[in-house]
Amino acid sequence: MEYIPTVIQVVPQEDYKIYVYFSDGCVRLADIYPLIEQGGVFAPLKDKALFREKLTVMNHAVAWDISGNRDPRECIDIDPCSVYEKSEIVSDPLKCA
Repeated sequence: MEYIPTVIQVVPQEDYKIYVYFSDGCVRLADIYPLIEQGGVFAPLKDKALFREKLTVMNHAVAWDISGNRDPRECIDIDPCSVYEKSEIVSDPLKCA
């Protein structure tokens, strides 16, 4: 059976990038800015404070809890398969040297 990516943790960065931790131990660095540039549902994320403060994991995916009430119908999320396949593998930035 092929691995189905499950997000377990996300950490925002200053430049619309996020570290994404997956259940298989892989850490990836995803650039969200291209999605923000497209506008539409991702347009609110251009607000850097919202981008950083609302970032979370919901339903095993990278998500932004816009309403603050953990309602999946009121969040912006990204398919974990897409993040897993389209982002680069990096070493864990939170791991002590």
